[in-house]
Amino acid sequence: MNIIQTDAISWSGTSDQTSAVDLIAEEPLSIRIQGKPYAVVMRTPGEEIPHVAGFCLTEGIVDTPADIQDIAFCDGEDTNVVTVTLTAESRRRIPEIMERRGYISQTSCGICGKELIKDIGQAVTPIRNDQRRMKIQKALSLLLAIEDHQPLRDASRAAHGAVIYDEAGALLAGAEDVGRHNALDKVIGKLFLEHKLARAFLLTLSSRISYELVQKAARAGIPVILALSRPTALAVDLAQSLNLTLACHNKSAGLIVFCGRERLD
Repeated sequence: MNIIQTDAISWSGTSDQTSAVDLIAEEPLSIRIQGKPYAVVMRTPGEEIPHVAGFCLTEGIVDTPADIQDIAFCDGEDTNVVTVTLTAESRRRIPEIMERRGYISQTSCGICGKELIKDIGQAVTPIRNDQRRMKIQKALSLLLAIEDHQPLRDASRAAHGAVIYDEAGALLAGAEDVGRHNALDKVIGKLFLEHKLARAFLLTLSSRISYELVQKAARAGIPVILALSRPTALAVDLAQSLNLTLACHNKSAGLIVFCGRERLD
């Protein structure tokens, strides 16, 4: 159950009133690679298999679904532990990936922005230019409609959303989670497992755009990212280096486009 009800006191300014309040659930998810612990993330329960598949793709552990031999819960009744078994070929890349894992998940720890972008640029292929475009007004309307795909947010006011569309604006998949990185991994994982990532064109986010989200989108080959909140400066620098389109909502002017304007007609 993703929504947990708890009693709370509401103060109106003159009196207290006790009532039930919906809160979003948060639990740890342990991700194991070849039976060994790899990462623990805090997330909203549900969609664990696509979540882990998306995590593996965006972390650089796998490149295609064929790299995964098996992905399953360690215990049928325990949905908080998922193990991934890789094919023999992809297993040979694991030592190198484990050694460079720091560049994937690190947000500070003494690494400067230029060094981080250089490291990521060596491991993530920049987005290729193609003929796909979207009308800028259409892109804005899809961004503003993100709340239509957030039932958990409606109930709890505490869930992040990530929604992916194709070039024509057709909905491909959406996901929510208490963590913005988890929401993105979940929605990418859905399309990854369904072999539909090649159709992904526009990613809309309810959260601000950090460099990690740009990195994950680039790993998934998604060329356009729009968010309700502004990106960090590092996210813009990384998006430029990886040839992504990056924009956010601007209440007075519609959108602020930081790079990749050519994809938005």
